[in-house]
Amino acid sequence: MRREELEGLLLAGLATTLFSTGAILVRLASALSPLEVTAYRLILGALFVRALAYLVRSKVALTVKELQRLFPIGLVAGLHFLFFIASLYWTTIAHSLTLTYTAPVFVTLLSRSLLQEPLKRIKYTGIAGAILGTAVLAGFEPRWSQRMLVGDLLALGSALCFGLYSVLGRRERSNFHLLQYAFWVYLSAGLSLLPFALATFSRVHPPKALLAVFLLALFPLALGHTLYNAALRRMHASYVNIIATQEVTGGILLGWLLLDEVPGPTSLLGAGITLAGIILVLL
Repeated sequence: MRREELEGLLLAGLATTLFSTGAILVRLASALSPLEVTAYRLILGALFVRALAYLVRSKVALTVKELQRLFPIGLVAGLHFLFFIASLYWTTIAHSLTLTYTAPVFVTLLSRSLLQEPLKRIKYTGIAGAILGTAVLAGFEPRWSQRMLVGDLLALGSALCFGLYSVLGRRERSNFHLLQYAFWVYLSAGLSLLPFALATFSRVHPPKALLAVFLLALFPLALGHTLYNAALRRMHASYVNIIATQEVTGGILLGWLLLDEVPGPTSLLGAGITLAGIILVLL
């Protein structure tokens, strides 16, 4: 294995570790509304990326025309983060993470329809497996309720938005520097949600919730997503995506250890089948 690929593996592993903290940090920030958590996180994350760009002397300035190209991607990214965060207010960590990570299925389908990329036969098998795993996860969950249904649908909405965000971002990857792209996408996403966040402004902002938002902006977003995109520049995207799916495993384990949220056998079975299907899609 070439040195560049080894670096990509290391970066992807670090990114996935940072991603895994996201779900429990959202739970710790739940005194605030999902809109507040999402908007504040994105704006703070953009500022962290801007500070990093300043330190490494990376260009971030854009022309108006370039900003117009990135703003729609920021809107889609904002919806992805909002739906994911909101889903954790309604359903379990296991359900939210597993359903959100059906995103590669949407990436594959959207890539075929929007970018005319071919679809191998094995990918259809993976898509069927992911759908089966989702059915097991939700349809045979003994604790399943209407409230969980809302959360599960939000997680699927997050997956769809992430798929669209990934396909749109793929077209722009060669047009912008890494930190330049991340800064403007996060900032436009956060600012587009800020008016709605202020409309749901919480009267009380506990220090624990504010600290959780700060950590959400720093670890899974500013550091995690930046390392993830850096890994994509060093090795094939399929391998990076396969590693990233282990956020599901990490998030479930952290929820179990830190929040005493023990996943049931049905959740584990459904998550396992879904992850196996997603890996087939990515191969």
